[in-house]
Amino acid sequence: MDSASFLYPRAIETQLAEALLDTPVVMIAGPRQSGKTTLARKIAAHGMRYLTLDDELTLLAAKEDPSGMIRALDRAVIDEIQRAPQLLLAIKKSVDEDRRPGRFLLTGSANLMTLPSVTDSLAGRMETLTLLPLSQSEINGGASNWLDSVFAGQLPEISHAKIGAELIEIILRGGYPEAVSRTTPRRRTTWARQYIDALIKRDVRDIASIDKLDQLPRFLRALAQVSGQMCNYTQLGGQLGFDHKTIARYIGVFEQMYLLKRVDTWAKNRLSRVLKTPKLHFLDAGLLTTLTELSPIAAEKDRNRLGNALETFVYSELLKHATNATADYQLFHYRDLDQFEVDLVIENANGQLIGVEVKAAASIKESDLRGLKRLSSLAGEQFKLGVVLYDGTETLPIGDRLWAAPISTLWGK
Repeated sequence: MDSASFLYPRAIETQLAEALLDTPVVMIAGPRQSGKTTLARKIAAHGMRYLTLDDELTLLAAKEDPSGMIRALDRAVIDEIQRAPQLLLAIKKSVDEDRRPGRFLLTGSANLMTLPSVTDSLAGRMETLTLLPLSQSEINGGASNWLDSVFAGQLPEISHAKIGAELIEIILRGGYPEAVSRTTPRRRTTWARQYIDALIKRDVRDIASIDKLDQLPRFLRALAQVSGQMCNYTQLGGQLGFDHKTIARYIGVFEQMYLLKRVDTWAKNRLSRVLKTPKLHFLDAGLLTTLTELSPIAAEKDRNRLGNALETFVYSELLKHATNATADYQLFHYRDLDQFEVDLVIENANGQLIGVEVKAAASIKESDLRGLKRLSSLAGEQFKLGVVLYDGTETLPIGDRLWAAPISTLWGK
């Protein structure tokens, strides 16, 4: 059990409590060891039975007699539901007969919502909340949500910017509670390697029948080399001896396991001169830097390698903010045929945009603003703000609706 996450209050706790008050089935979805079990047990302590499908006997009961198992439950937490998806139909039948809110709290470390049978069977009956590894706000006790603040026109203030070696340590540590609780880079790397190994050997089997399991570690390492870049399936397949379809399928499996995500290109309209290829981002910079073997010393020496890890780190932080923000946000990137690009483009429900450039440098050059200026002129009134997040200490205006801000503003302490 992920006991390390007891140390940190989670930002989705309020949303979770609200959902259980008016929805029969609530799902906490996210990667293994992100803190789902800890959160679920905390809620189970208030009068819900706790069952985990990691227990072999419980799993056997779920697979052999799903209806009987659910019939015997009044209000329950069922942990790791992806191990027996057949329970979902039995849960649907049960909640159709008894629509009381807060009857079932499920957790899943594979994204079951990608399965049509799940979407159909629990439509209108289930709310899904995503619990990713710890954000820096959760680790540091910051209360503000960066996305909500910036869309309101306010860059969070900080009392102490983490820069240089201190920032590198944060990036390489990542957000998994177990990794955060370990005190040396070597111990964190040992944990991360074992975590990745366990996912591939065990969890892949729960969600896909893959005949080349032994090839997956090499494939995952190859994907880590292109994190933050546009993903050319044909080129990647050529290097690994896989065809285009196999590459796309394996990436889909890793997406279901919350290891990585494809980030689409933002386009004002379908006819605009943008490259439609999605970018690939890992969801945890600690796992990424373990796979790419980026050490603190190597990160200090090679700013390019650090820059790739930093962009993934910023992407994952903003994705975490998006999961518990008060408004709805979507994350994109921008790149057009004229080679103008913006690392991250965040769009709210009203179509307003924030552009974010990520720089692993202590200073900002005029050329760093090219992409943001292009996005601003293209989006017009939709463009609310452009922010260059950099390895420095000052928050300063650097042009029309453009700001430079320390990376530490992401957690605002």
